[in-house]
Amino acid sequence: MVIYLIDWLNSILGHIPGAGLFQYITFRAGVAVIISLIISLLMGRKIIDYLRRLQIGETVRELGLEGQTQKSGTPTMGGVIIIMAVLIPCLLMARLDNVYVILMILSTTWMAIIGFIDDYIKVFKKDKKGLSGKFKILGQVGLGLIIALTMLWNQDIVVRMETSVAKEVGLDNRDRRGSLIYVEEGERTIEKGDYKTNLTNVPFIKGNHLDYAWLLPLDKEGARKWVWLLFVPLVIFIVAAVSNAANLTDGLDGLATGVSGIIGSALGIFAYVSGNAIAANYLNILHLPGAGELVIFAACMVGACVGFLWYNAYPAQVFMGDTGSLTLGGIIAAMALLLRKELLIPILCGIFLVENLSVILQVAYFKYTKRKYGEGRRIFLMSPLHHHYQKKGQHEVKIVTRFWIVGILLAVITMITLKVR
Repeated sequence: MVIYLIDWLNSILGHIPGAGLFQYITFRAGVAVIISLIISLLMGRKIIDYLRRLQIGETVRELGLEGQTQKSGTPTMGGVIIIMAVLIPCLLMARLDNVYVILMILSTTWMAIIGFIDDYIKVFKKDKKGLSGKFKILGQVGLGLIIALTMLWNQDIVVRMETSVAKEVGLDNRDRRGSLIYVEEGERTIEKGDYKTNLTNVPFIKGNHLDYAWLLPLDKEGARKWVWLLFVPLVIFIVAAVSNAANLTDGLDGLATGVSGIIGSALGIFAYVSGNAIAANYLNILHLPGAGELVIFAACMVGACVGFLWYNAYPAQVFMGDTGSLTLGGIIAAMALLLRKELLIPILCGIFLVENLSVILQVAYFKYTKRKYGEGRRIFLMSPLHHHYQKKGQHEVKIVTRFWIVGILLAVITMITLKVR
């Protein structure tokens, strides 16, 4: 919004000193982080006090965990702070005609509504189950559909590549959007075009490119026509899996907030290199015109997480609730998909993955042993995994800090994959 205002003022008043800074994505991202932090820190206290006045407190079940009973009554639904700190600076600093930004704003709002309804039912209706699982899944399916169909059919979501490379991966003039672009690189001129394609980046493989159409047992024309049958369910699965995994991870003070901030930082770097022609060419990753604006959105998310951590770190003064955890998971899934880095999610979101798997394995093993031996047995002392370490007597601050360290390690490994072929 600010950039449009500056452009308008420039057209009326002429050149405004310093206004050119707002043309740089990195400058706007830095300003967005500052605004996001200010909103989190200043509005956070007011919102927490308001939640206390409404007596919107967390009801804690007795699970035999150390320090658990002290958390009863702590204000929940604090995810509203995160949502405000993400959306407001994004609306101010990002280009709102950019399809990537529009999709991220929609994803944030969509998942925030689902999480808010879930928390509202738990807090005000006194129903600990919250929103019915089928309705929650239905909402995640809806968001997955929107993201998938937009990526498939929106003409502004393209990959810019050399025409020679495009031919190698099976693309032709029918896939190209707009005119050819000629780029001077050293002593040679390179012919590039914007192609509508389902290509994605593949880690650890020299070719580094995969088109989902290649996975269908059909000829080229048939695969192009029916690729949505594979792509749409995959996107829906990723959105549902990551958002639910983020929700499961939100069990200790600052855990989901810190891990999400680390993941958001890595995605911001991916957004920058994917949207920058020189960086994308050097790293041999897909160049996504317009995706650089996602750097600003990632900056807003990181600022929101860091600001929220001020109040959510041990001992937490507020919990994000499903309003925050589902939203953060949805943001991460949507951004990874838009940046064509969804195949890196198992590494980048490794904490979420392990937390999710610990629950699945625990339940499956318990049911299996109950059928076989007549009594259920457990792999972990308690799931999700962070509760297992609590049961072993570790303080939650140590658990959270170690999970953050592992999260940073996974983020670094994810970025290293850009060069490991």
